[in-house]
Amino acid sequence: MLQPKRVKYRKHHRGRMNGSPKAGSSLEFGALGLKSLEAAWLTSRQIEAARRAIVHKLNRGGQVWIRVFPDKSVSARPAETRMGGGKGAVDHWVAVVRRGRMMFEIGGVPIDLAREALVSASHKLPVRTTIISRENLV
Repeated sequence: MLQPKRVKYRKHHRGRMNGSPKAGSSLEFGALGLKSLEAAWLTSRQIEAARRAIVHKLNRGGQVWIRVFPDKSVSARPAETRMGGGKGAVDHWVAVVRRGRMMFEIGGVPIDLAREALVSASHKLPVRTTIISRENLV
């Protein structure tokens, strides 16, 4: 699963997810893309599950671009532990996805197959999504 090789600071604050993304909201590489319609944290497990669903549908053909990366650490304290004693250890990694962020792109396969793959990937994600194509943009 995805996670950074090294980070400057191990533990992050929770932060805010309101507003639109500064970058990464348009189709850059592929012919079809999966765009987020709401803000959420995508865990590295969810990103991997969606990627595997896409690759499975495409029969290892075409090309897949993952436009999100889990670079934010989420800490958790052990179960049945009393309060105090500082912030918990890093539990997992998440990608902060804002409304309008392009998450996956597909190219090099027929449009209907790519659309089917993106629909199956969207079922693995905790956000409402829409499929964007090059024809919609032009």
